[in-house]
Amino acid sequence: MPALDATDARLLLALSEDPRATVLALSQQLGLARNTVQARLVRLESNGVLDPFERRVRPEALGYRLGAYVTVQVVQRSLADVGEALAAIPEVLEVIGLSGVADLLVQVVAVDADDLWRITEQVLAIPGVQRTDTNLALRRFVDHRMTPLLERAAGSLPVTDAD
Repeated sequence: MPALDATDARLLLALSEDPRATVLALSQQLGLARNTVQARLVRLESNGVLDPFERRVRPEALGYRLGAYVTVQVVQRSLADVGEALAAIPEVLEVIGLSGVADLLVQVVAVDADDLWRITEQVLAIPGVQRTDTNLALRRFVDHRMTPLLERAAGSLPVTDAD
């Protein structure tokens, strides 16, 4: 994935503020040629810089009000197979490989506690899964965000001593 320059960051900030903005509106707002904006958007999409739209849909809107993170210990030679099996479970939103004691961090959603039990049983039944540990997500304190990093990349947010 190529690095973003300040213009890309400004374009992404503008899209973050108004995801439905037209290419013409973005070009006027940023003081760029319409063709420049269009070409950059195409490049950003084709290079995988932009996540799919589905990431914006909240599971709660579909009735999945319970969220959890499941750490999974896996037989090492089975990581790819376990990943494929997890992808086949609709309630699995994301699977991340970890270093440390656990091999995978699996974000799941469920309708209620009984549904979460069913999902964790499905995970445990996957060949290669040795152990799981489930942690309920009680409250989200910071939503997934990119704005502070985009602002820094665009040159509008200073780097602090903590950085």
